[in-house]
Amino acid sequence: MRKVYIQSVGSVSAQKTFDNSEFLNEISDYNDTVILAVDPAYKDYIPPAAARRMAKGIKMGVVASKLALTDANLENVDAILTGTGMGCVIDSEKFVSAIIDNNEEYLTPTSFIQSTHNTVGGQIALGLGCKGYNFTYVHAGISFESAVLDAKMQLENEEANHILVGGVDELGDHTVKIHRLINHIKPEAVSLRNVLTSTSEGAVFSEGANFFVLSSEQNSNCYAELCDLKTFNTLNEQDVETAAKDFLKDNDLTINDIDLIVLGNNGDVKFDGYYNKLSNGLFSETPQVGYKHLCGEFNTASSFGFWLGAKILKSQSIPDIVRMNAVQAKNLKTILLYNQYRGENHSFILLKKC
Repeated sequence: MRKVYIQSVGSVSAQKTFDNSEFLNEISDYNDTVILAVDPAYKDYIPPAAARRMAKGIKMGVVASKLALTDANLENVDAILTGTGMGCVIDSEKFVSAIIDNNEEYLTPTSFIQSTHNTVGGQIALGLGCKGYNFTYVHAGISFESAVLDAKMQLENEEANHILVGGVDELGDHTVKIHRLINHIKPEAVSLRNVLTSTSEGAVFSEGANFFVLSSEQNSNCYAELCDLKTFNTLNEQDVETAAKDFLKDNDLTINDIDLIVLGNNGDVKFDGYYNKLSNGLFSETPQVGYKHLCGEFNTASSFGFWLGAKILKSQSIPDIVRMNAVQAKNLKTILLYNQYRGENHSFILLKKC
């Protein structure tokens, strides 16, 4: 089977990550419970007339995909794979509200048409003129990983050469209210630098889009090699270490072979124990980084962690803002990523320096 490489990245997040020439040089601070993505100049990527009809999630996805394609020096790809947990939730809320307000009469179809989960992938394909395989995965906290796994298998089996893969989710007012009611969002404002040490329930919610060109071809622009990926729907906290060791064993690696671990801590005191099992146990002597204090929590936030891991391997540097312990990395060749959300949908991803 052929190897799989991360050939390019494109990110729109709560940080100014849309500039690929920088790597978390300027941090957008906050003191809140919900944070919005930093908007790039959308008119530079999308015709204004078209952008006015797009919800934020669609615009973020289109821009992130264009950034990834530009970074890869490609005009088109063989396939487009998108992961999203909530889809175009803003248009969904608009349509449902219109049903209620108009007593199910005189409804315009626009919001309904744009509310489907595959709208982002469709808009990207229309913009590129891509008529290839186009699939959207809606698998809650492992939606992005499902898309990556599909792309990985296609590339390994020589079914495609270049695949655009991404994760995107947006914030909707009504959805945020529901998450507040069920205590998924922190009850009090918290600052960026205090999120990961928070002792309250809930997370800081956000939105974003992160896209990548995965390829079977290695070139000088490649960020990293995607070696393996494994997901679990459910996993007991006491079994996380065993799952991590088994994952590494499957790849003929040990704990000492991991130069850096990227963890998805979000400051939720009820569920960060999963990460603590690894950070205080198996990987206590391994350099550790976190990212959800920068990008916030959402169903495809792990795509930001994937972006972070790829950027670290290519730049061979670790921004101070993401460091979670004082252990210094001597070499950055192999990175392990681990994420879960509220005790479910766990994922392990293994990246290596090209």
